[in-house]
Amino acid sequence: MVWLAVRIAVAVALIVVPFGYAMAGSNAAVAVGAGCGLAIGAAVGLSGNRGPRPWTGILVGSLVGTAAVYMSTVAVTSGAIAMSPVLALGVGLIHGEDLLDEVGGTSFSGYRDAFRETLFVSVLLALGLVPAIFALSEPSLFVDIFLFVPWVALSAGLLSHRAAGWRDTRPPVLLVLATVPTVGYAGGAIVVGLIAADPGLGIGAGLGIAAGLLLLELTATAAFFVFGRAAIIWCRPRFRVYGGLSDYLRVMWVPIGGFVIGYVTIIILFAGFYGTLEHFSPGAFADAGTGIVDWLFFAFFAGLAQDFATIAPVSVGARALVGLHLILSAGWVVVLFAAVMTSIGPKLERIARRRAEESGDD
Repeated sequence: MVWLAVRIAVAVALIVVPFGYAMAGSNAAVAVGAGCGLAIGAAVGLSGNRGPRPWTGILVGSLVGTAAVYMSTVAVTSGAIAMSPVLALGVGLIHGEDLLDEVGGTSFSGYRDAFRETLFVSVLLALGLVPAIFALSEPSLFVDIFLFVPWVALSAGLLSHRAAGWRDTRPPVLLVLATVPTVGYAGGAIVVGLIAADPGLGIGAGLGIAAGLLLLELTATAAFFVFGRAAIIWCRPRFRVYGGLSDYLRVMWVPIGGFVIGYVTIIILFAGFYGTLEHFSPGAFADAGTGIVDWLFFAFFAGLAQDFATIAPVSVGARALVGLHLILSAGWVVVLFAAVMTSIGPKLERIARRRAEESGDD
């Protein structure tokens, strides 16, 4: 399970981190977004009564991570990073997974289960956000992550107690008692922060604003739980198609490698032809380079029927050579595609039948 979580985290990081730097460029924003994506992706990928679903975890984690990068560009600037909605989103995604697996028994069927899953997601969030905490120099984020565990668990239970298979009729007293000081502490922290930011603000006004902000955060927490649950219920059947990608890739790996080797060979061959033509017939190409690297890039773009930035064929011989290159490149694609489909067609059909049988069992 640890190795599977690492694989999910690495795949999510490969998607979220480049996107974050391309959009935000802030180390802190990328760390926050990637941490949320890694944690929730691992939580969703490892959950489910019928075993882990790594593809679902990777896709969900990537979507959540990229969205969190965008949101964190504002949050990092303002310093207002609310962990409770993110935590509730992760719990909602896990609960939605359980609802889809209800025919096999649900593991999320009571307040104790809600608390267990909430604590599980909070631990993963804390681990995923370690780089962000150091980048922001905000160790208090650890407190924020675990502070709202009772409230998120209670909200998840209150919003799910009418679901089929739910066994608790009322929330446990200990969970309610743990929620009260949590909400009180959060409200007090908001009041202190408001007064520190504006010393002229009166206690009454501060309490009113704090109550509104606290109500907004509690409402957002419940809304994110409902959204996460609905989102995974809608997306999971559509994500199922990705579950068979590994089978198809194993079958296609050798033909893809053969295509790449042949295509690269054609590029290298014609790069030499172009350079030789320019050497013995100077001026055959406009703005011709003097090194093999320029000819390799030109051959690559010529094989795709795209204009290169600088080099262009001018003479009749150069244009004929480019035309021959295009014909051979297109012919290589057609011939190899026909050969591949003939050789691996039966294997792909067997995989498709097996996937259809598995979907029928679901």
